[in-house]
Amino acid sequence: MCTYHTERVEVAGSGKGPNGWFPLRLACICFDHPQHAPAEHTLNIDFLNPEQGPSARVAVELDEEAARALVRAIQAALDAARSGSTAARRLGRSAARTT
Repeated sequence: MCTYHTERVEVAGSGKGPNGWFPLRLACICFDHPQHAPAEHTLNIDFLNPEQGPSARVAVELDEEAARALVRAIQAALDAARSGSTAARRLGRSAARTT
């Protein structure tokens, strides 16, 4: 179902478009009819840099199951990185105490 509800969030990162890499500044997310994906409705994400014009855009269309799996995978990767950096700090403190 189309809600016409769009979430916009400022982002900092990079995307690769037809002219190469460009800095990302904005992500727009909605659940709507796709332009290309073979589904009735998809989660549509546009990563863009409005200052650089329409070629500075990366579009993604995911079915609901894939979108939810992506959210879980992103959260797991961020959690693992946080745990890893916490473990690395603990190892660093332990190593400092033994020297």
